[in-house]
Amino acid sequence: MNDSPLISIGLPIALAIIMFGLGLSLTVGDFRRVARSPKAVVVALVLQVLVLPLVAFGLVIAFDVDPLLAVGVMLLAASPGGTTANLFSHLFHGDVALNITLTAVNSVLAVVSIPVITNLAIGWFEADGELGLQVGKVLQVIAIVLVPVGLGMVVRHRSQAFAVRADRPVRIFSISVLVVVAVGALVGERDDVAGYLEQLGLVTALFCLASLTIGYLGARLMRLDDRQAIATSMEVGIHNTTIALTIALSVLGSTEVAIAAAIYSIFMYLFAPVFGLVISRDVRARRATTPQLVD
Repeated sequence: MNDSPLISIGLPIALAIIMFGLGLSLTVGDFRRVARSPKAVVVALVLQVLVLPLVAFGLVIAFDVDPLLAVGVMLLAASPGGTTANLFSHLFHGDVALNITLTAVNSVLAVVSIPVITNLAIGWFEADGELGLQVGKVLQVIAIVLVPVGLGMVVRHRSQAFAVRADRPVRIFSISVLVVVAVGALVGERDDVAGYLEQLGLVTALFCLASLTIGYLGARLMRLDDRQAIATSMEVGIHNTTIALTIALSVLGSTEVAIAAAIYSIFMYLFAPVFGLVISRDVRARRATTPQLVD
């Protein structure tokens, strides 16, 4: 599967279109917002960039996951939040502006976090002989991530009406590509799928639930408001698995490394709506039982 046109040509192009769509939703003001409300942004980024990789590492060690599959889990953990987080945050009354800001900043931070965490994982799990993370190819993927975002922001600045019209088609395209590639990765390894699911099914399910929960409880612990906590939960729990799949298949050339992202992409679309319903119900219940101030 790694040598198919879908992977070598189609997936990078698809990722570029997806990131262009992200750029269409961003403005320079989204980056400026970091300075105006830094606490919420810092809390979410610490959870995303530092806490999640530690949780992922603990899970693959605890479940004694095979080296290549373990590297895939760590690559997944290093991947930034996905644009779909904005949609789920909107559905469950989260702070969508915070989501947009986090997605923008996190995509930039991924330039450093993905190569660092993935290289550390390759070394730790002694997968050096089987994987080759070439700096040149990583830079190509980073260009595919950042350049389209910048172009999308320019287009939005020049024609906001076009950006609004293109938002829905790009979202549909993003989900469609993710489904096709995830299913393709699993089908490509169909002879070993049962073994992979045995090793990674529970790990990725737990990691998905942990990501959503850590995002929400971590935000509440740091005294962010309800809308910010919901936004943080969705941002931390919904990863840009397209980036993880692109790096695994196009850069590392390993379908095994891609399996974690493929499985996770299924779990996150199952768990995120349920988790969103639970926490939004909890928010409503707390508001109903909290005495209201009367003038």
